[in-house]
Amino acid sequence: MTAGVLAVLAVVLAGPVPAGLARLPAFRRTPVAAVIVWQAVALAAVLAAVGAGLALATDRAWREDPGPLSAVVVLVAAGVAATVVVRLLACGHLVGTRIRARRRRFRSHVDLLAHRDRERPGVLVVEHDAPVAYCLPAMAASRVVVSTGTIRLLSSAELDAVIAHERAHVRGRHDLVLEAFSVIQRAFPRWVASRAALDEVSVLVEVLADRAAVRRHGSDPVAHALVALAAGDGTSTAAEGVGLDLRGSGRTALARVGLLGRASRPVRDAVQSAALVTAAAALLVLPTVLVVRPWLASLAG
Repeated sequence: MTAGVLAVLAVVLAGPVPAGLARLPAFRRTPVAAVIVWQAVALAAVLAAVGAGLALATDRAWREDPGPLSAVVVLVAAGVAATVVVRLLACGHLVGTRIRARRRRFRSHVDLLAHRDRERPGVLVVEHDAPVAYCLPAMAASRVVVSTGTIRLLSSAELDAVIAHERAHVRGRHDLVLEAFSVIQRAFPRWVASRAALDEVSVLVEVLADRAAVRRHGSDPVAHALVALAAGDGTSTAAEGVGLDLRGSGRTALARVGLLGRASRPVRDAVQSAALVTAAAALLVLPTVLVVRPWLASLAG
């Protein structure tokens, strides 16, 4: 019974729940709490999937009625749990290795072609007409890159806001957050996993960086830069899979501008944040309790 509940929970948390959450853009008003919820959903899905196999493999019924069928069921259940763990580890290695290799190559090309901005320390400028701004995160020596097209397009205040946005990505290591969701999305079968989690978290980390830039430079320069870059003729895929680009899709940029212009509601946002964090904690507790309770009951018995 417990194994069945956990299996259903894993499927629901991997697909329908992310798809439903993605239809609630109001959560973007509290991006930190929203990211926590998304992380809890992903982790709970993994715990439920592993727990389903473990619960079935350790069910008391197989110990009370040993036999060939019981042995097969236990082996299959343990194999399912092991498969989930192995796929996560393998996908984590593959995704992480691939991203870091591409980032190293991209970084070497940028270092070769770009020059340092004399007015803005730590910023590299590439000669390109397309308006592009992105960061290349790393454990050390991260880079913020802008094109000459961006410099020509934006005012000095807007350019400073863009750079603050990219530096917020670097400080927050938002690349690691997105990498974790990429791993989980790839590890689960396609018929189960939903890409909604990765897509929505990609928006949320942009909102977090937008707010960091607003705190330093105000909302107007950030909003104007978003609109200008979203309307630019250049492509925003120069660093796709390698860095974090300010622009995103035009629809996403407009949604972020709308969040910047929305009046602050501290009480309402505080209540929403508390509710989301509470929901995240409950999501993590549920599969844990379902797995642990039978073991505690067997020990008590």
